[in-house]
Amino acid sequence: MHRLNRLFPFVLAFSIIISLVGCTTTQAAPPSAPIPAAKIDAPLASAPGKQTAVFAGGCFWGTQSVFERVKGVVKTTAGYSGGAAKTATYDQVTTETTGHAESVEVVYDPSKITYGQLLRIFFSVVHDPTQLNRQGPDVGTSYRSAIFYSDDEQKRIATAYIAQLDAAKAFPKPIVTEVTPLKGFYRAEDYHQDYALHHED
Repeated sequence: MHRLNRLFPFVLAFSIIISLVGCTTTQAAPPSAPIPAAKIDAPLASAPGKQTAVFAGGCFWGTQSVFERVKGVVKTTAGYSGGAAKTATYDQVTTETTGHAESVEVVYDPSKITYGQLLRIFFSVVHDPTQLNRQGPDVGTSYRSAIFYSDDEQKRIATAYIAQLDAAKAFPKPIVTEVTPLKGFYRAEDYHQDYALHHED
């Protein structure tokens, strides 16, 4: 818990950088006070390994840039989730007719960071989870807030955490984040990968 709290100033700083280079938007400011840790979470694993989480929180440039700097995250990939493989291209997704959301696949070591801790970063820094089908001026379902769960444990932790945050009134409005099964993740075009890292100056 204390280790994760020490991460937040650094993650927040990077989110501010992203606000200058986002797709066409500024990423939403985080809550004025740190949101609480998840009460229901998976324990840290006893041995190193790899697990995967998929999140959508507006422009995937910003989402990827935050998660790729988190200790315990092994790899991140920008891509599309929520639609079919045949429509998983940027040109098609931006028509807002494919069902896809700009998403990021996060591969992490569960012995170093938990799924609930990743969710805390997702809700605290990545985006505004109270905006429906938009983030700032980026409007459409491809910019929606979503958690694509790969198993029942991820679903349980995510839904419980949203209920916890709403009950605590962590945000001034209710969270509209969609919690939905992961049916497929499709890697985005090369020029979208690590975009913010390559365009920081």
